[in-house]
Amino acid sequence: MVEDSVENSGVDSRIAPDTKDWTWVLERPCPECGFDPAAVERAGLGDAVRDNAAFWATALGDPRAAQRPAPGVWSPVEYACHVRDVNRVFAGRLEQMLTEDDPQFADWDQDETAVTERYDEQRAADVVPDLLAAGERVAAGYDGVRNDAWDRPGRRSNGSLFTVDTIGRYHLHDLVHHRWDVRWIMGE
Repeated sequence: MVEDSVENSGVDSRIAPDTKDWTWVLERPCPECGFDPAAVERAGLGDAVRDNAAFWATALGDPRAAQRPAPGVWSPVEYACHVRDVNRVFAGRLEQMLTEDDPQFADWDQDETAVTERYDEQRAADVVPDLLAAGERVAAGYDGVRNDAWDRPGRRSNGSLFTVDTIGRYHLHDLVHHRWDVRWIMGE
């Protein structure tokens, strides 16, 4: 769990682990953020990832970026750290799917990463360059997918099966959803 960086708040502000299986978002729109997997053009995945990274670079310029909007809710900086790491993980998974036959992805504990990497202590100015680089790496990966490779499979350890196409949509939902999570900072 991530502890709030604000000392003496008197409020338990730990972040509850996310235990949901979000794979359903590949079948229907997300009722929270509005992401619609059917509306995603795979040829536009790279540009959508870049656009998302640019959003974070702008949002983290706000002086409130390190503030949590409520106890137990990540600050924009913490969300940006997560988005950076999501982009890194999906770049690796994309590479596996394009170079290996039906790979099984290593488990990634996003909550443990948040604690280990001390998302709550990160500085916005330090996060932005790494987030942009991670976004560009995975965006370039999507841009480079050959037409005959979009159906290549890969799977999580729980058995969830993806193709390059569906993992791209799944990944994009994560990015869009976290942008929605911090919409308050941009007045959206």
